[in-house]
Amino acid sequence: MPKELIINKTLNETRVALLENGDILDYLIDRMIDTKEDNRPVVGNIYKGRVLRVLPGMQSAFIDIGHDKAAFLYVDDAYLPSLEEQREMMKNRMLIEETKLKNSGEVIPDEMSTLAESVMSFRRDVHISDFLKEGQEILVQVAKEPISTKGPRVTRHITLAGRYIVFMPFIEHTGVSRRIEQDEERLRLKEVLDSIRPEGKGIIARTVAEGQSHKVLKSDYNMLVKIWKEINKKSQKVKSPNLVYKDLTFIQRVLRDITDEDVDQIVVDSKTDYKIVEKFVTKYLSSMKGKLQHYTDDMPIFEHYGIDIEIERAISNKIYLKSGGSINVDQTEALVSIDVNTGKFVGKKTLEDTILKTNLEAVKEIAYQLRLRNCGGIIIIDFIDMMKDEHKEAVYHSLLEALKRDRAKTNVLPISALGLVEMTRKRTRETLTRVMCHTCPYCEGTGQVKSILTVCYDLIRELTKKIRKSLGNKVYIYAHPEVSARLCSEDLDIIEKLEEEYSKLLVIRAENSYHIEQYEIHTQEY
Repeated sequence: MPKELIINKTLNETRVALLENGDILDYLIDRMIDTKEDNRPVVGNIYKGRVLRVLPGMQSAFIDIGHDKAAFLYVDDAYLPSLEEQREMMKNRMLIEETKLKNSGEVIPDEMSTLAESVMSFRRDVHISDFLKEGQEILVQVAKEPISTKGPRVTRHITLAGRYIVFMPFIEHTGVSRRIEQDEERLRLKEVLDSIRPEGKGIIARTVAEGQSHKVLKSDYNMLVKIWKEINKKSQKVKSPNLVYKDLTFIQRVLRDITDEDVDQIVVDSKTDYKIVEKFVTKYLSSMKGKLQHYTDDMPIFEHYGIDIEIERAISNKIYLKSGGSINVDQTEALVSIDVNTGKFVGKKTLEDTILKTNLEAVKEIAYQLRLRNCGGIIIIDFIDMMKDEHKEAVYHSLLEALKRDRAKTNVLPISALGLVEMTRKRTRETLTRVMCHTCPYCEGTGQVKSILTVCYDLIRELTKKIRKSLGNKVYIYAHPEVSARLCSEDLDIIEKLEEEYSKLLVIRAENSYHIEQYEIHTQEY
């Protein structure tokens, strides 16, 4: 299946889409706040920070890194174990895994193979206040960018990513990406990395390291070590808070992190970005040299590749399936809920077959939407109820298979008795809707407003309360035009009854600028 990387530049916005056979595998967007240097704490940046506050009750601390929001540091990310502690913890972990293997007879996955899982679980008796004090200066790296009202999350477990390997100066470990599946190649890479890695340091082979020689991996490692020495040197000279290492530019990070040998074409519509990509490809991605193309057609590049239509679907709550069914996606602060419906799809055979077909079709779209929207945290999927266990198993395994294309780590539980799937997905950046959309100023994000009838009765109750206490003879009512229209038509008898009962003149005025729930009541004497 053809794989294409599409890069679009519009003023200060850069958009990147990784396509496979027309489907979006990954979508990234970067916007400069202004034309000055962008100092946002992006993932990978390293800062010399100052501890603002230590919270023993939460086993965490807040760190000033020069951003408008303090960075959050959790105890597991703050504690730097000694080399002896690391080796002891690794030994204990291996014993636990061996015990699991003997007791269950199952194959235990190589949990140390990915970057996120390479940092060992530290001792539970460690208290953050024992090794971190307010005012202390420490070196931290951004692990998660600011999301919503939260500041960035940082770690002291510094990692430097190269093209083929990841260097960890504080963790002794040799690892291989889980995406490299052949045992022989995994063993070869581990042997190569062990010969390169000095005592007390860590190296992880990235997916693109597959098939690379000792010389190439050694060269990548040497470059990262050189960068680390420069970071250390700069951190000793500057005062906190201060940026001591800025990761690659947005486009360079994209080329480094999501471009692999399977990409058949890189298409760029900006002449400036084309030169940047060309320079990076020449230096680091020699195999991609003949695959770079400058897009010059009049039709916008994202429109030409059908990406804009997919993005519009991704910010909608309802997505229609080809069969006529649909899925509803609702994102909240706590979780993401997804509901599957048959819609117009009536099937051709039995009801069970119709439900199964809809659920299986929904699985592919759900995996696609989670990836495209960058949904994270707790995700609940409400599939259409299935009676047969084999159908539930088919849908569950189909979901697991569909999620294999996702670069983010996921954890999926089997379908529950209520027909729900509970899963988690790791997210380190804002969701697509948060990047592209704002909360509706009219409904304030609730998605609902009071009906005209409800507002009218709210107004009448408030009006009754005020005219009982008022000494004035005239009362002015200001409301939304639709509310005013109802008060002067269907509810006119109520208005007339209040005028007669309290001997007041009620004057109703329509205000075009008012929110439908807004109204004001003022009293005045003749």
